[in-house]
Amino acid sequence: MEKPHVAVVPSPGFTHLVPILEFSKRLLHLHPEFHITCFIPSVGSSPTSSKAYVQTLPPTITSIFLPPITLDHVSDPSVLALQIELSVNLSLPYIREELKSLCSRAKVVALVVDVFANGALNFAKELNLLSYIYLPQSAMLLSLYFYSTKLDEILSSESRELQKPIDIPGCVPIHNKDLPLPFHDLSGLGYKGFLERSKRFHVPDGVFMNTFLELESGAIRALEEHVKGKPKLYPVGPIIQMESIGHENGVECLTWLDKQEPNSVLYVSFGSGGTLSQEQFNELAFGLELSGKKFLWVVRAPSGVVSAGYLCAETKDPLEFLPHGFLERTKKQGLVVPSWAPQIQVLGHSATGGFLSHCGWNSVLESVVQGVPVITWPLFAEQSLNAAMIADDLKVALRPKVNESGLVEREEIAKVVRGLMGDKESLEIRKRMGLLKIAAANAIKEDGSSTKTLSEMATSLRGF
Repeated sequence: MEKPHVAVVPSPGFTHLVPILEFSKRLLHLHPEFHITCFIPSVGSSPTSSKAYVQTLPPTITSIFLPPITLDHVSDPSVLALQIELSVNLSLPYIREELKSLCSRAKVVALVVDVFANGALNFAKELNLLSYIYLPQSAMLLSLYFYSTKLDEILSSESRELQKPIDIPGCVPIHNKDLPLPFHDLSGLGYKGFLERSKRFHVPDGVFMNTFLELESGAIRALEEHVKGKPKLYPVGPIIQMESIGHENGVECLTWLDKQEPNSVLYVSFGSGGTLSQEQFNELAFGLELSGKKFLWVVRAPSGVVSAGYLCAETKDPLEFLPHGFLERTKKQGLVVPSWAPQIQVLGHSATGGFLSHCGWNSVLESVVQGVPVITWPLFAEQSLNAAMIADDLKVALRPKVNESGLVEREEIAKVVRGLMGDKESLEIRKRMGLLKIAAANAIKEDGSSTKTLSEMATSLRGF
C-alpha cells in the first residue's frame, strides 16, 4: 500500500528549517507509515549548517533545495520577518511546481508550512490537501496573532495609558516594551506585516505550536475557547534538536566543561543570528569578568543591527572586538569561543548552571528540557515576549535592568549573574525549572499530552 505523503515548506534560515524538520521527525517516529518531502527555499547559496543538518535526516524524509533567490527589493531591510516572508513568496512558483509534481506521483494528503511560508497555503486548496501552519513558537505569540484585531484597537486608542499592561486571555499581562519588535512602530511595515500574517491563521485546517499544555496551559485553553473549531490547535512540543550539528569548538567546549564544578558555569549565547553593539559587547565582557563566576561565551562580531547574523555568514573574527586584555585576564574564569558552540550538549552538561540567552523560542525550550535557569537578554522578533513569560509568569529567569539609553551596564550584569549562579533566589528558580523539566519530559512520553495531540492529527490524516 502506498505511503501517505506530507509536504513541508520551511522558511529560510537555520532556526526555521530545524524546528519544522524536527517536527517532521517526531511525526515519523510516532507514525512511520508516512513519508515527508520538504521543499527548502533559500536566500543565496544554502548555508552549510542547513546542508549538514539535512544529511542527518532519516530516509523517510526527502529534502529538495529550491533554486536560491536574491533579496534585491526588500522594502525595509531592518525588518527580518519581511525579508524571510518575501524570500518564500519569491520561491512560490518553485514550490507550486514541485508540489504539483509530487502530487502526480505520490499520495499527498497534507501540506505543512512554516509561519513565514504561509503564502504556500493557497496550493493546498488548489490541490485538495489538508493544510497546516507550523508555528515554531509559543501559544502566547499565537494569542497575539488571534487577538491582533482587538490588540490593534487597544494600541491605537489615543486614551490608552502607555504604562498600563495589556491583558491577553490566559497570558501574563504584557507591557509595551515586551511586545514583539514590530509593535514598537504601529505605522511601520513590520507591524502591518504582523497584522496581515494574523489573517492567514484562519486559512489552514490546523496550527501546530511548539509548546506543551503544562508549560502554557492558560494560553492554550484560552485560545481553544476563542478559536472554537477551525483551525484546530495542536500543542505538540517540546520539539528540539537532540544534538548539535557541527564540529567547530565542540570538543573544546565540552572538554573545558568536564573540568568545571557542577552547576558552576554560565553559558552565554545569543542564538544563531543575534548581535550586540560594540558598546554593549564591551559592557557584557566587563560584566562577566566582574561577576567572578565561570562562563562559556559564544561571541559574534558586534553590529548596529541586532539580527545581523541571521541571514548572513560571519566574515570577521569576533575575538578581535573583545576589550584589550580580556582573554588574558579571564583565562582561568571563562572560555570564549567564536560564533558557535554545541548548545544542546552544553545545556545538558552537569557543569552548566545558567544560560544568558536572547530568549529565542528554540533556546527557551532547550533550557526547559535541560532544566537550566535563564538570564533574559531579548534582541529582536518576539524574544521580549518570551522573556516576559519565563521571568514574570513561570519565574524561571532573571531580567537585567536596562538603563535609559538602552544599555545593560556591567555592574547590573555582574549582579544578575551572581544572582542566578549563587544566592538564595536562584534555589527557588532552579526548583521551578526542575519541575518544568519533568513536565516537558512527560509531555512527549507515550501517554503524554503532546504525543496524544500529534497522534490525533495523524489519525485525521490517515482518514483523508
